[in-house]
Parts: sequence; C-alpha cells; structure tokens
Amino acid sequence: MSSSPLGARRRFDLIAFDWDGTLFDSTALITECIQRAVTDVGGRTPSKQDASYVIGMPLKKALAHAAPDVHPDQYDALAERYRLHYQERKDQLSLFEGTLPLLEWLKEQQFLLAIATGKSRAGLNSVLADTTLKGLFDDTRTSDETAGKPDPRMLHELMQSLGVSADKTLMVGDTSHDLEMAKRAGCASVAVSFGAHGVHEFKDHEPLFLAHSTAELASWFKQHA
Repeated sequence: MSSSPLGARRRFDLIAFDWDGTLFDSTALITECIQRAVTDVGGRTPSKQDASYVIGMPLKKALAHAAPDVHPDQYDALAERYRLHYQERKDQLSLFEGTLPLLEWLKEQQFLLAIATGKSRAGLNSVLADTTLKGLFDDTRTSDETAGKPDPRMLHELMQSLGVSADKTLMVGDTSHDLEMAKRAGCASVAVSFGAHGVHEFKDHEPLFLAHSTAELASWFKQHA
C-alpha cells in the first residue's frame, strides 16, 4: 500500500478499531458459539440475528440478552460453555483480507492505533499473540477491564492514555454498540457492513462512512482520514 500525503490535512490522530467483525473474521463463529452455549444449558436456541446482535457487548450481558429464558444462576455456566466452544474452533479464524496491509500503512502514516473491544483481556492477548499485529497498536482496552460497550469509558481511557482529544479520534466498528459508544464519547465513527450488524442499525448513529470491504475502508482512509 503506497503512502499518501496526508500530512497537514490529517483529520484524525487516533483510530480505534473494534476487533471481532471489524479486523477479525469471527462473526459467524461467535454467533454459532452463542447459539450452542444457550442450547447446552437448556435455553431456547437464539436466532442468528439475535445471537449476532450481542457481539461486542460484555460476555455475561450478551449471553443474558441472547438467552432471556435462561435463569441468572446459569449465566456462569452459559459463559463457560461459550468459551469452550470458541476455544475448540478459534484456530479457524483469521484477519479479514487486506487488514494487515491497511494497519501497516496507517502506522507508516504515523496514526496512533488502538483496539476497543468487547473481548476479555485474556482473549485479546491470546489472539494478538497469534498474529503479527501486536506491535502495531499503541494501546488497547477490553470490556472486562473497563465499562462495556456502548458505555464511552473505553474510548475516554484510550484518548486520555494517548493524549488525543475526541475531535481527533475515530472509532471503526461493525455494530451499533461501537457507533453509539463513539457518539457518546464525542468521537466520529466509520462503520463496516461485513460484521455482526445490518446496515439499517447504523443510520441513527451517523457514521461518516459505511465500508463494504477492507479495500473500501482503506480507500476512505487515504482520502478522508
């Protein structure tokens, strides 16, 4: 990916990415793991739409939303079954095509890069250790060490840590939870359509752009970031 003379006309200094469904092609697997976990504990299997809707939310909150007929006493077991199914198949997952070159180019352009994810810290550390991404990110936040989405605390902490104001921060995500978090934090956002939520769920959150592929996202960054 060639360089671009962003320089003085740069709009943003910090770009925060969601992980699952934005950088990592994991939506289908996570949806299936949620469905299987609910079935395992005796709940009514949620539809694909209901299971995918909760991706990005803190795990127990997500599972409770996806399984309203499961008693709270079963939430720990539900979470454990989800983790088991995910761990058994996580090696099938990979970055979306073009993700690594995009991030490397953004780093070359001296953007600060961060992750704001609903994953746990252990889960994020594990997946970063299995990829070539770890050195590309200046800071990361996970839902178990701060407030879960759409609470804006995750972005507030990243901005404070990296010394960047809200007007110079961009959030990129695949769910309405990501976009609402950005809006509540006073940040702009960009949505991608290839993750967990349908595009009809994005309108109220006013993203600057809707990318239908990583290539489209890269093109937008070159022209507008």
